[in-house]
Parts: sequence; C-alpha cells; structure tokens
Amino acid sequence: MGEVSAKMAEVMDNLPLTVIERRAGWAAVDLRELWRYRELLFFLMWRDVKVRYKQTVLGAAWAILQPLATMVVFSLFFARAGQQTGSAVPYPLFVLAGLLPWLFFSNAISSASQSIVGNQNLVTKIYFPRVIIPLAAVGAGLVDFGIGFGLLLVMMLCYGVLPGWGLLLLPGVVLLLLLAALGVGTLLSALTVAYRDFRYVVPFMVQLWMFATPAIYLQADGALPSRWQNLLPLNPAHGLISNFRAAALGGGFDIYGLVVSGVVGLVLLVAACFYFRRVERGFADII
Repeated sequence: MGEVSAKMAEVMDNLPLTVIERRAGWAAVDLRELWRYRELLFFLMWRDVKVRYKQTVLGAAWAILQPLATMVVFSLFFARAGQQTGSAVPYPLFVLAGLLPWLFFSNAISSASQSIVGNQNLVTKIYFPRVIIPLAAVGAGLVDFGIGFGLLLVMMLCYGVLPGWGLLLLPGVVLLLLLAALGVGTLLSALTVAYRDFRYVVPFMVQLWMFATPAIYLQADGALPSRWQNLLPLNPAHGLISNFRAAALGGGFDIYGLVVSGVVGLVLLVAACFYFRRVERGFADII
C-alpha cells in the first residue's frame, strides 16, 4: 500500500498545473468562454424557472395574475390623472403594455442582484464565468415575460386593437431592455456580495424607479413639464418602455428616447461587466 501511495503521489506531482487568472481590458468579456459554458447557463435558467413556481398552487399563472392585478389597480386609481382625452388606446391596455416590460425589468434586477449570494456553493467550489449567474437570473425572467405578452395579445383582441408594422421592431426593443436589465443586475450582484445593505436597498430602489418611469402610467405627453421631457430617456426604462408600447399597440416611435435609453443601457452594461470582472476574483473569499 505504501508503494502504491508513493506512485500516486509521484503521478500527481507530475500533472500539469493550470492557473486561471482574470484577463484585463476588453479580453475580460470573453464571449467564447461564455459559449463554452452555454449548457450551464441554460441549466441555471431552467433551475430558476422551476424554483420560482415550485410547490405553488397556481404555478405559471402568477405570471398572468401579477400584471393583470396591477393593471386593475392602476386603472382604478391613476386613470383620471394619466389618461389623455380622446386617446385611441384604452387606458387599461395602455397600462398593461407598460407594466409587462417594467415587471420584466424590475424582477430581473431584483433576481440578479441576489443571484451571486444565492449561489454561494457554486461560487466557492468550482470555476466557471461568474457572470453566467446574473445572466441566468435575467434570462429566466423571459419566461414570465412571454406568458404576460400572451395576455397582452388577448387583451388587444378584446379591445379590438390590432398590432401594426411596428411589431417587427419589438424584438429589438426587448433586446435593449434585456441588456439594460443585465447591466443593472450584474452591477448590483457584485455590490451585494461586498455590501449586504443592497439586499434592502434594491427593493426600495425598484419601488422608486417605477414611479420615476412615467411611461408606465402617464398617457398624456404634456402631463410633465417640458423641461423634463428631454431628461426622462436618461432613465433607460422610460424610453424603452414607451417604444415597446408603440411597437406593440401602434403609434409613433420616440426615436430620441429609444436612442438615448438604449445608449444608457449599453453603457451601464459595459461598466457593470468591467466592475464585475475586477471584483469577482474575491467573491469566494467574502461571500
């Protein structure tokens, strides 16, 4: 037994040692490495979807009840303040078309912000690109969004509103919204590891963010002072939600809002990736 142990130790000593280090600069965003771990990404996304509705009576029906109930509340209490006289779009349908992208955006941020801390065992035991964890949390929200979008189509048929050619641009708007949510969620996930206060900051921030996004509930363009109109798209949710509604329900696109909000979302994503890659090396030590 002693000889066998000695031979095994000798073999182990002769094995090559691989050191995995963080890359600097743009090489920090290694898309080829993410592609190699695509199966893990899909597994984590599917796991998050299953855990969300595990041991629930209604299951995926919650993806319909949440926007539907919120739409009813907004229609009851905000219709008079937010409705534009003579508008072709009924206010409940207007609100629902704004709530769907907002609920996806807010739920993605909330889930991603806690994703690294919630996967402590994975982070401390094996190596993989850590950014996959918040990416999976954001991607899992697309399932709820798809179910809610089906509800929107049914409501459009009930109100007799037919989609126009703008529906072809809808995937592009959703992609920009996904990237913006990934940027904010990735940044918050890294900050939550170092500063656990963000567990309490994020829910409060999301609540304030909703009311700071008037595209959800204000139907009249002149409901806000004109000096604020050019600043609102700096909130990426505002410009992307208003253009999502235009693509789904028809109407004029806000090109300025789409461009500004899209650029802000992309800048947030790039900044979040650099910060995440700079601090992820210490996640296993402090998580």
